Amino acid sequence: MQEEVNQLPSRAPTSSPVLEAVGVSKTFGGIVALDHVNFDLFAGEIHSVMGENGAGKSTLMKILAGVYTDYSGSVMIDQSPARFGTVRDAEVAGVAIIHQELNLVPELSIADNIFLGREPLIAGLFVNRRKSLNAARRLLSRLGIDLDPEARVSSLRIGEQQLVEIAKALSLDARILIMDEPTSALSPNECKRLFAIMHQLASEGVGIIYISHRIDEVMQLSDRVSVLRDGRHVWTRPKSQIDEHRVIAAMVGRNLNRAESSRHEATATGGAVLSVRNLSLSVATRRGWKQVLSSIDFDVAPGEILGIGGLLGAGRTEILQAITGASNGEVGGEILINGQPAAIRSPADARRLGIAFVTEDRKTQGLHLHDTITDNVALPLVSRLARFGLRNFGAEAAVAATAIRTLGIRASGIEQVTATLSGGNQQKVVIGKCLATMPHILLLDEPTRGIDVGAKSEIYDLVFRLAEAGMSIVVVSSEMPELLHLSDRILVMSEGHQTGILNRAMATEERIMHLAAPRSGIRHGKAST
Repeated sequence: MQEEVNQLPSRAPTSSPVLEAVGVSKTFGGIVALDHVNFDLFAGEIHSVMGENGAGKSTLMKILAGVYTDYSGSVMIDQSPARFGTVRDAEVAGVAIIHQELNLVPELSIADNIFLGREPLIAGLFVNRRKSLNAARRLLSRLGIDLDPEARVSSLRIGEQQLVEIAKALSLDARILIMDEPTSALSPNECKRLFAIMHQLASEGVGIIYISHRIDEVMQLSDRVSVLRDGRHVWTRPKSQIDEHRVIAAMVGRNLNRAESSRHEATATGGAVLSVRNLSLSVATRRGWKQVLSSIDFDVAPGEILGIGGLLGAGRTEILQAITGASNGEVGGEILINGQPAAIRSPADARRLGIAFVTEDRKTQGLHLHDTITDNVALPLVSRLARFGLRNFGAEAAVAATAIRTLGIRASGIEQVTATLSGGNQQKVVIGKCLATMPHILLLDEPTRGIDVGAKSEIYDLVFRLAEAGMSIVVVSSEMPELLHLSDRILVMSEGHQTGILNRAMATEERIMHLAAPRSGIRHGKAST
C-alpha cells in the first residue's frame, strides 16, 4: 500500500488558502480547548492534523464545520470572513466533515442516512425513493463498497458504518473535506481504497483536512502536517521536512521508548487456560440462517497474547462474542476453561468464569458516558460490593481510585463524568472496569481504536504487564503493526474460516495478508507455522 501511495505525484498548493483559521480560541467551562490556533488549507492538498487526544484537533474541526459557533478568532473561506451558525451553513459554503464518532441514524437505511435532510423530492412533496437508492448505489460503488443501500445501518458493523459516513460526506460535493479518524475501524484494503479516493478528490481540487493517530498513514498521504498539543499550535511543516520521530516528539513531549521495545516471548508455562474447539456461529438473516464462523480451534496459554487478524467481516469480533455469550445467533462447538467444558450463555456467565471482554465500540457498548468514572468502573461489582442490599459507595470509590492509579487515567478525580475524558482515557476506564472483575482471560477487540500514540503506547505496556503476570490475552486488531507488535501467535481469519496460526518468528504482513485474502485456496485449512 505504501509503495502505491508514494508513487502518486505530490501536489503544490495554490497561491492563497481556501480555508484559514486565525487566532481561534475555544473554552469549555473554563477549560481552554484551543488557545489562539492558526491553520490554513489550500485547494487540492491533504493537510494532516496530529496530536494526542485532548490536544484540540476535533474541537478545531468542529469550529471549521459549524458544529461549534461560540469561539473567538476568525475563520476565512476564500479569504472572506465566514461565521457559520449551523452545520448546514458550512455545507452550503462547501465544508463537509466526517466525525470520529459515527453520526448515523441506526434504524434508517444506508440511502436514507446518506441523504438525510437532503432527500430528492417529486413535485417538492414526496421523497423520490428510486432516485435516492440509485444515487446511494453510485456513491457506494465509487467507494467500492458492496452494501445494499436499503439495508438498515443498525445491521452494519462499525467499519461498514464508517464507510457509510464517508459516502454521506462525498454526497455533498464538498470543496473542503474534513476527515476525523476515518480509518479507525477500516481494514487495510478499505484504507487503501479510501486513500485512492482521497488522492482523486485532491487532484480535482478538493482540500482535505485529515486527522489520524496513525503516523504511517499521515506520512504517506500528507502534503503538510500540523501538530497541536494542549490546545496550542506547535508547528506546520511540509512532509519532506519531518519524520515519525519528530512528529511523536512534537505531539507528546515525552519518551515512548519503553512501549516501543520488543515483546518478550510468553514467560508462563502450563496447560491452556482457554481452549476453543470446533467453534461455529450461525445468525438469522432475511434469507435464512447464515454461517459466519466455522470450525475455529485454538488454545491460549497462561501469559500468552494471541492475536486474531483478518479483513473486516472475516469473523474476528464474532469469535470473541461467541466465547463470551454475546452473540446474536446459534453457537456451536466447545469452550474449555482450564481443560473443563464451560457453559457460557451470557456475558454474566463469562464474567463468573473469569473472562473479561473489552468491546470495539467503547461509546455504546463499553461505557455509560454520562456517568462518573466510579459508576463505570464499579458497575460489574455493584452487587458484590453491596452491604445489606445497599450500594457500598466507599468500596466502589476505592475500586475506581485503584483503576485511576494503576492505569494512569488522567482525570480530575473519580467523580469526573466519563464523557468529558479524552478517547484514550475513556478506553482505560473500559479496561479498568474489566480488570476490576479480576479476570484470568482478557479479550480485547480493537483496544486502541481512535486513540493517540501516547495513550496507545501506555495500553501496549499494560497488555505486556498483564501477560507477564500470567493473564491469558486475546487481541483483535485491524492495525497490522499493532498485531505484530503485541502477539506471541496470530490466528488469521478469512470469510468466517480459520486459515492459519503463525508464531511470532514467522508472522509477517505478507503472510498474514495471504492467509486473510478471500479465495486464497487455503480457506478451510488450519495450518500452524
